[in-house]
Amino acid sequence: MKRLIQMFALVLAFGISASVLAMGLDEAKQKLDSVKQQGLIGETPTGYLEVVRAEGQAKEVVEAINSARRDEYKRIAEKHNIPVTQVETVAGKKAIEKTPSGQYVQMGGKWVKK
Repeated sequence: MKRLIQMFALVLAFGISASVLAMGLDEAKQKLDSVKQQGLIGETPTGYLEVVRAEGQAKEVVEAINSARRDEYKRIAEKHNIPVTQVETVAGKKAIEKTPSGQYVQMGGKWVKK
């Protein structure tokens, strides 16, 4: 029984520490330009970021920014009574157009340095 309680406490502690380690949106926004310039993440035609090279905090930045984008795309789609995929496609096109040269965008399923 004591062993079971210890295991439960360990699992609980790990779960709490993992949620604390999740990157917040503000921190992700602060790191976004840097990780893009380093070539760690890039824009996709679907309106979301993806990891190009899994280094540093690239994955955490992508997850935090994409979560916020997903919420915003849903809000826009509901407001205009259109499919979310339509909003994602338009956002993806604009994001790729705005991406500065030297950063990565996804074209035809492959990463290309713009």
